[in-house]
Amino acid sequence: MLLEERDYRIRAGFLGDFVDLYMNLGLPIQRAHLGEPIGFFTSEIGELNHFVSMWRWEDMADRATRRASMLADAGWPDYLASIRGLIDTQNIRFLTPTSFSPLI
Repeated sequence: MLLEERDYRIRAGFLGDFVDLYMNLGLPIQRAHLGEPIGFFTSEIGELNHFVSMWRWEDMADRATRRASMLADAGWPDYLASIRGLIDTQNIRFLTPTSFSPLI
């Protein structure tokens, strides 16, 4: 199993807008192609204006297949256009659970 953490730093003052656009436009497309996420999070203390999503994959090939399907969805470019200019930075990490992780 492979976990993907996607951390977006959103422009100050636009986190609520980003979350609304993602929830209404991006997430339905992702669920149709990627399946159910582990979860979504926003930062409350420390560095603010972060939106974090976590996804579970069998391996990198599973991820590549599902993401290719999502990227081919006719609605995906419209979603990307709607959030253009809202994201300052994006960081992606791939995590492997330990043998004693409750996520396994």
